[in-house]
Parts: sequence; structure tokens; C-alpha cells
Amino acid sequence: MQRLRLSDAEGRVYSAATDLEARGEPSYSSAIAREAGMSEEQVRQILHSLAEKNLLHREDSPVDGMDLGPRWCATQRT
Repeated sequence: MQRLRLSDAEGRVYSAATDLEARGEPSYSSAIAREAGMSEEQVRQILHSLAEKNLLHREDSPVDGMDLGPRWCATQRT
């Protein structure tokens, strides 16, 4: 299995997203940014990069009548 190389920023964002998910907290981009200690704009770009690498995937907010933005969840590898 080939290992992906992540930049320091990608690693911080990935760790922040998976840590939030492990704690059962919603992994919205704003929460990921706080957890990673980065701006939301920086995090949004990196989230898309991690999705392209199939490490995270986007899920639309399931809350009735509220648009909280997408959640970013770890892609489970088989």
C-alpha cells in the first residue's frame, strides 16, 4: 500500500478533523480551523485537497431547516 505524503498544514487539518470525529463532535470547517489553529479560509482549501486524496469526504448537514455547512469525515479505507 502506498503511503501519502502530507504537508504539515494538511497533517494538522487531517488530525483536527479526525480528532473531532473521534470525540463525537461535528467536524465542520469552523471547528476544524479552531482545532488546527488556522483560519477557516486556509482550512477550506486544505479540506478540498484532502478530499482529492480520498482521506476526507464531505457530508451535507443533516439538521432539519438549518444550513450549518458540510461536515468533513474521515474516509474509511477497506
